[in-house]
Amino acid sequence: MNSQFKHICVIGLGYIGLPTAATFAAHGVKVTGVDVNQHAVDMINQGKVHIVEPDLDALVKVVVTKGMLAAQTVPAEADVYIVAVPTPFKDDHQPDLKYIESAAKALAPYLKSGNLVILESTSPVGATEQMSAWLSEARPDLTFPQQAGEASDIRIAHCPERVLPGKVLQELISNDRIIGGMTQPCSIAASNLYKIFVQGGCIETNARTAEMCKLTENSFRDVNIAFANELSVICDKLDINVWELIALANRHPRVNILQPGPGVGGHCIAVDPWFIVAKTPEQARLIRTAREVNDAKPEWVIDQVKIKIAEFLQANPEKMIKDVTVACYGLAFKPDIDDLRESPAMAIVTKLSEQVDSLYVVEPNISKLPLALENSNIILANLEDTKQYDVKIVLVAHKEFTIESLGIEDKKTIFCQLKK
Repeated sequence: MNSQFKHICVIGLGYIGLPTAATFAAHGVKVTGVDVNQHAVDMINQGKVHIVEPDLDALVKVVVTKGMLAAQTVPAEADVYIVAVPTPFKDDHQPDLKYIESAAKALAPYLKSGNLVILESTSPVGATEQMSAWLSEARPDLTFPQQAGEASDIRIAHCPERVLPGKVLQELISNDRIIGGMTQPCSIAASNLYKIFVQGGCIETNARTAEMCKLTENSFRDVNIAFANELSVICDKLDINVWELIALANRHPRVNILQPGPGVGGHCIAVDPWFIVAKTPEQARLIRTAREVNDAKPEWVIDQVKIKIAEFLQANPEKMIKDVTVACYGLAFKPDIDDLRESPAMAIVTKLSEQVDSLYVVEPNISKLPLALENSNIILANLEDTKQYDVKIVLVAHKEFTIESLGIEDKKTIFCQLKK
């Protein structure tokens, strides 16, 4: 362990903050985790987790039991502060930095000369500098990189995560890490910190490039997904099986088309491209178009489902719309996780619930409906209960969902690529 870093304070104990905190704790650094969610704090202090991530529960139990990780609702004095809070966008797709601002103002009173503050939250270009400005306003007795350059009292860096939900603990350690300091000493300090557990490379750059790097990675993926999603709409119009088409096209040695789905979700790919568009609206034309294609896909799915319900009623004239049993499979934004953030399946289910009297949802990774769906006509069901339902809509390729287990023959009610 680097003796320079004896105590780390991680602000935000969500899908990135908690695994990061637990990983540092497992490598011998005392960690105080901070979250505004008292329920999450209480669970962590009991050695339990409030999110689904393979092996995280076991790791948290170990480090809490050893006294290396404790959670609370306010920051504590530490050598390093890591900010891992949400960065959503507003209704006009402008970045919303209110959580970063709140975190900065909360930790500012505890800062002392020599501290390192890292913004891990995926952020628009310039957010790290803005965080440093908020800290400077709150602590005029200390100097920051924008004032004192390499001689600043406080080191500031942006070090975005680049991990896959479901493999977070492995990829935190094995993946290369982009280290973007506001000055070179900031980069060196942050690099030394992450080398405590990162086995991949710690690649040093400046804060703006690090911010743009994370946005670029996710925008690249968004553009490729948009191509697949647009292709699926075109194929439906031309009565072509898109799954077969992609499989054939991918036999070309230099073609690798992704699989289409009902849209794009998660806090990264569905959000990050808009941060680029917000900063450079005239230049980011392809990135904006890809985002619009993917954002439009849920509405297209809803239209397809309406057609299927209408066809079912036409084939069964003795039934009325209130008699039709409809099941949707999957709420998460991707397979085999419980993360519902920006999930297109959530948007689709919400809209479809307005079309039928009762809508049944099968999501094996949650035990109760999210607050957004409570007090509605949406019912959380299990797979067995829905086998004989009239209309089945597959939105997420969870491992539990197969053509056989669902008893589905109509490929047009499957909007994702199920595992064989």
